[in-house]
Amino acid sequence: MPTTHNITLIGGGGHAVVIAEAARAANLTPIGLYDDDPHCAAASKPDPVPHLGPLHNLTNLTSPWLLCLGDITARAAILERLASLDAQPATVIHPTTTISPTASLAPGVFVAPAAVIHSRAAIAPHAIINTGAIIEHDCRIAANCHIAPRATLAGNVTIGSHTLIGLGAIILPGVRIGAHCTIGAGAVVLANLPDN
Repeated sequence: MPTTHNITLIGGGGHAVVIAEAARAANLTPIGLYDDDPHCAAASKPDPVPHLGPLHNLTNLTSPWLLCLGDITARAAILERLASLDAQPATVIHPTTTISPTASLAPGVFVAPAAVIHSRAAIAPHAIINTGAIIEHDCRIAANCHIAPRATLAGNVTIGSHTLIGLGAIILPGVRIGAHCTIGAGAVVLANLPDN
């Protein structure tokens, strides 16, 4: 039986509900959450996570944590604040995911149910690989990216930091997408895109 570890969630909306459920499935125990709304979704029934306080109280954080906001811009601002703390980020991987043994995942990554991460893919800190997303071989996903549900990255794709790849988007092989980009839901990206 795997060891159970405690984790603190930062953010309490719908994305936090999904992460709390995935954490429990991966034998992690969400011991509490920080959110400005004490009645946020993840603090509500069923399976509520105890509310520990508003986001400005993050200086009290001592246990491993995971950023549970879906908004890239809000995530970036909070990550700057968390950089000065001693508490370390956790990684949550739902047990129904498929991850190649040659892929690498940095701390703070969330991998949702039914996602696939193939050979030699590299996922940087605080990235979200959401439900059913496919990351093919040799892809490089930079820090604080969100690969939305059912998005597909073909082989050797590079995604810059703070970028959102929307629901069901398809990125063709070898394409490089810069930092601070938004790829809309259902888009097909055929060529490289610069930052911003």
